[in-house]
Amino acid sequence: MTTTAPPRPAAPTIPPSRPSLVRRVGGRLLRWWRQLTAMRTALILLFLLAVAAIPGSLLPQRSLSQSNVTRYFADHPTLAPVLDKLYLFGVFSSPWFAAIYLLLFISLIGCVLPRAAEHARNLLSSPPAAPRHLQQLPESTELTASLPPVAALDVVEEELRVKRFRVVRREGRAGPELSAEKGYLRETGNLLFHLSLLALLLGLAGGKLWGYEGSILVTEGGGFCNSFQQYDTYSAGPLVSQSDLTPLCVDLTDFRAEYEANGTAASFTADLDYGLAGAAMRATTIGVNHPLRVDGDRVYVTGHGFSPSFTVVLPDGRSFDDVSAPFLPTETATMASEGALKLPDLGAGATDQLALQGFFAPTGLLQGSVLVSTDPRPLNPQVAIFVYRGYLGLDSGLPQSVYSLDQTQIDRDQLTKVGTANLSVGESTTLDDGTVVTFSGLKEFAALQLSHDPGQGWVLAAAISLLVGLLGMLLVRRERVFARVGPAPDGGGTVLSIGSLTRGSADTAPRFTALTDQVRTALADRNRTSAPDAAAPSARGGAPEKEIPSS
Repeated sequence: MTTTAPPRPAAPTIPPSRPSLVRRVGGRLLRWWRQLTAMRTALILLFLLAVAAIPGSLLPQRSLSQSNVTRYFADHPTLAPVLDKLYLFGVFSSPWFAAIYLLLFISLIGCVLPRAAEHARNLLSSPPAAPRHLQQLPESTELTASLPPVAALDVVEEELRVKRFRVVRREGRAGPELSAEKGYLRETGNLLFHLSLLALLLGLAGGKLWGYEGSILVTEGGGFCNSFQQYDTYSAGPLVSQSDLTPLCVDLTDFRAEYEANGTAASFTADLDYGLAGAAMRATTIGVNHPLRVDGDRVYVTGHGFSPSFTVVLPDGRSFDDVSAPFLPTETATMASEGALKLPDLGAGATDQLALQGFFAPTGLLQGSVLVSTDPRPLNPQVAIFVYRGYLGLDSGLPQSVYSLDQTQIDRDQLTKVGTANLSVGESTTLDDGTVVTFSGLKEFAALQLSHDPGQGWVLAAAISLLVGLLGMLLVRRERVFARVGPAPDGGGTVLSIGSLTRGSADTAPRFTALTDQVRTALADRNRTSAPDAAAPSARGGAPEKEIPSS
């Protein structure tokens, strides 16, 4: 009787151990780093950076023109606050633009530096060995020759060295073989392009960290010194302090605007006196595309306008002669401008203050009682003014615009309208208390911008090297040529197999055909020169033929 042993219980399965928290976090960070430093990610971030810069060119930016931003708020009262919350009036200093910029910077570093190290190793290493099946390369052929295998390979090496290939001879499994390569400058150009892009980002970042710029409206006869307190608007990098500013002072002696016959502005030129602290002032003339350059600073003309002058004679005989204030253009086509002139020191009382708010027309025309401007040239200057008396709030400590009146003060009856008038040059109006206001003349002002960018030279050098690298990428071909020799099947000569692999060119067949034709011709010439000497070695003692040295 046969008995069957009971089945043995299966061994319990041991569940795989779960990786530790450190390994899991490290693995995720490694995968994130590989994705961030991939070339595809760098290209996506570069595209996002270009897209993010579009609002900066379509919308007015505070760093360039605060008046344009203010005008945009007045024209779009509903949309402008929403755009402002998205930092679209300060795109290049916004957190989201800085985040894209920083991620692109990190991605390029992680992508380019390993490729640069690998390229350096390739430059020091020999060309790779010939593949086993040369016939599978994109371009390949076989040639027959009556020369010995080594002599046939010498001919190929000589032709390749003439074409500046780097050649290496080896003894392969299937016989003597040759590997040649050239076009390393293509990869060098590729790396130079990306390293230059990285240097360009560094230069831009350095300019933002250590650079500064300020804008100010200067009327003829006035001037300014390089101080943050004197600028109308300014921006400075986080590593810039007041002591880092160049001690430069600039005076505007004259401003000229030339116009075409149709009223279009042709050119702006400003005569300046400038100098550093403790040095003599020097004269120069600048234009829109010809800034003043001194000690790393640049002073540009970015705009212009008019400053009407007024003479105010008080009832007690005191006079304020030719006081002026810049009126900001509201229409660039006709230079129609608006502004305000504030006179705080009219008496001992806190409310004895006078303000003129007006509309200026370089070429004025009255349509009924409304003054309009018809031409940007000062052919018939006229001004429409509203005169207010009261408390201007200049000593309140609260910031206010010097180019306009605070409407809330008018609404709270802190300012009372005491007169209106349309005046040409030389005309006057008399207020209720006997004060006489005269439109005495006209001056021009220039909108000047002083910029200091320590990364400017670095950016220029990076841009030039970036262009050089791009040309190397586009014009240089990376080529590899392999050759192998072996005996002919019938034992009557040598079979020479040649293959080519080319990167950077779509049509490689003509170049490969030209190379094989040159090798075929060289083999025939070598065969003819060596045929008469075939019996010479036995007569001369068998002197061997000198081979071309291989690297």
